[in-house]
Order: sequence, then structure tokens, then C-alpha cells
Amino acid sequence: MENSQLVAIISRLDAMMKAGESETQSRRFEKDGDERGVVTYNPVSKTFTLEEVATKQKFEFDNIDLAAMEIFDLLDD
Repeated sequence: MENSQLVAIISRLDAMMKAGESETQSRRFEKDGDERGVVTYNPVSKTFTLEEVATKQKFEFDNIDLAAMEIFDLLDD
């Protein structure tokens, strides 16, 4: 059975939340070496911001599951 990509994404997002720092945390998400998105976690507002690299669109999420699903869709294209 293949490892779940969704579990891996949630683990990375969860690590950002648990870092406990007061500064924002950022992670890049790539597929085959091609950067698809950058996620930033703001611990003050407890929100994730996803910026799609290709379109420069930004999406804000206050729910880890919704953020993970959007990242999964971005990487699945």
C-alpha cells in the first residue's frame, strides 16, 4: 500500500502549528522538483495562508484539514 500524501501534508502543517514560535512559519510544497505552493502559518491568528506559485493567488484557512486538502489538490494537478 502506498503512503498517504494527505497524511504527509497534515504532518508538515501540524509541525508548523506545534513549533511554538511567535514568528510565522513557512513551508514550500513541490511536485517533481517544481514548486507549486508556499504555506505560511501565523501563530497569532492561527491561520494558514497558501500562495499558489503559478498564479500568485493566496488563500487563507483557519482549519488544518481544509488547508491540507487544498495543498493536496494543488500537488495533484
